[in-house]
Amino acid sequence: MSNSQAFRIPRIGFGWDSHEFKPGIPLKVGGVVLPHHSGLAGHSDGDVLLHALTDALLGAIAAGDIGTYFPPTDPKWKGADSAMFVREALRLVDEAGYVVGNIDSTLILAAPKIAPHATAIQQKVADLLGIEPSRVGIKAKTPEGMGTDNAAIAHVAVLLAEISWP
Repeated sequence: MSNSQAFRIPRIGFGWDSHEFKPGIPLKVGGVVLPHHSGLAGHSDGDVLLHALTDALLGAIAAGDIGTYFPPTDPKWKGADSAMFVREALRLVDEAGYVVGNIDSTLILAAPKIAPHATAIQQKVADLLGIEPSRVGIKAKTPEGMGTDNAAIAHVAVLLAEISWP
């Protein structure tokens, strides 16, 4: 019996997303609306954190990417709440026999500062995933000369564990 037959190997996934800031739309990060003069342009609500999380979940089970399930060319996803993307990815994770162990994320943006909102974002993402907030890492960095001051970038790593039955 091979090692993969003896036990199911935990899975990791990685997601990345970026969107440009655009005036006149709300800024949503991790499902939380943040006070800012611009939001993130995207076919849906532009939530870079939830988009990267969706890709990380899908990647961990080798199920493609966010565009496979929610193509930006499909008008039904125009302005969609990105939480629905995460919920669909979670459904697929569950079907594959896994649960979310934890996630770790890094947001890269010049403004607004994330620290005052990190706890609210952590709680919202934890609620969406059905896990404790202590299993959701939210970090933020500034781009420091990278030329991306008019964009927000999100990186997310996720660890999935096998669903175990008593």
